[in-house]
Amino acid sequence: MGRLDGLSWPSSSEEIWRYSRIDDLDLGRYRPVPREMLGPAGVEPAPGGGPFAAEAGDRAGLVVVRNGRVVHHEVDEGLAAKGLEVCGIDACEEASVRGVLGACSDASPDAFTALHDAFLAGGALVRVPPGVVVEKPVVVLHWSEGEGLASFPHTLVVAGEESEVTVLDRFASPDVDHLVDAVVELLVADNAHVRYLSVQEHGPRTWQVALQRSHLGRDASLRSSAVALGGDYARLRSESYLAGEGAESDLLAVYFGDRDQMLDFRTLQDHAAPRTRSDLLFKGAVEDEAHSVYSGLVRLRREAQRSIASQTNRNLVLTHGAGAESIPNLEIEANDVRCSHASAVGPIDDDQRYYLESRGVPPEEADRLIVMGFFEDVFERLPVPSLVGALRRTVAEKVGHLHGER
Repeated sequence: MGRLDGLSWPSSSEEIWRYSRIDDLDLGRYRPVPREMLGPAGVEPAPGGGPFAAEAGDRAGLVVVRNGRVVHHEVDEGLAAKGLEVCGIDACEEASVRGVLGACSDASPDAFTALHDAFLAGGALVRVPPGVVVEKPVVVLHWSEGEGLASFPHTLVVAGEESEVTVLDRFASPDVDHLVDAVVELLVADNAHVRYLSVQEHGPRTWQVALQRSHLGRDASLRSSAVALGGDYARLRSESYLAGEGAESDLLAVYFGDRDQMLDFRTLQDHAAPRTRSDLLFKGAVEDEAHSVYSGLVRLRREAQRSIASQTNRNLVLTHGAGAESIPNLEIEANDVRCSHASAVGPIDDDQRYYLESRGVPPEEADRLIVMGFFEDVFERLPVPSLVGALRRTVAEKVGHLHGER
């Protein structure tokens, strides 16, 4: 709690919070979930994770987290025999979390990570031993509930040398005024390969402020994807630190805001070693009076010679009341690199709409086809294919709202 004393809370006058709605956040509205509301560990209201887990299909392990505390966890027996750990951070062996919990988030602190650490109730740990390949995804379900409460979900993924794993993090809440202060840490050791998918489907009054940060070793790879569809205001800081030579990081995102939502993304591709590669593709759409913000930085340090980095953000603005901000940035200290960035904000292309309508496609269906086609290249690259159908349906429903189909 000492870290909170004298802490300076952010405002939209700071560059990193530019265009955000952070000035609207009244922390006095929220209180941490009381310990008695967390309930005893192991008591799960929806055993097996319910429909959210079922949509993900076959899995190697499951963790259900309610208001930041693990209430259920399970793991394939064969993989457990090989050393795969899927459990609650507070229930795991101390040796499993010593030296790794906070290794990523402490390297990029802000007021909300300090608040998170002060009220951390548990969270999920996925630890893969060196050399172990986990073919099916490990599913982590974070459910946050309670009017006027704040919860602090945490996911810690530790992939040992030459290991391989896919992790699905799914964040959701009902229609409540709730603050979610989340941290995700991805530690990817030398020659390890991690595929990670985060899906945010919060209720329309929930606020989220989240950090997702990865550290990559030599010849390691991360394929990280984010889908953001819910929340009142939902912010994600997605950071990738390429510390080892030959490391590779791919960051993808799909987001769709409607009504008066704000979806806010701040990204960092931080190259600190030679021959590293990163690629970022974020695609979003907004309608009604929703707004999105994307601000990204590609940093190529002096040590990052012969590295390659690209950053692309594209946005569709579907109605006059909606808006999108896109601010790509480069910071290059090395002199032998290849780097590019691009951004675009605009409405549906009239020529595309005319082409479809001239062939008998109704206007509402034409818009739906164009928006779904806009997102399709990201959907095809999501690491949990069994979930893509459900996500497509949700996006299609939001497009339907544009034409009064709700």
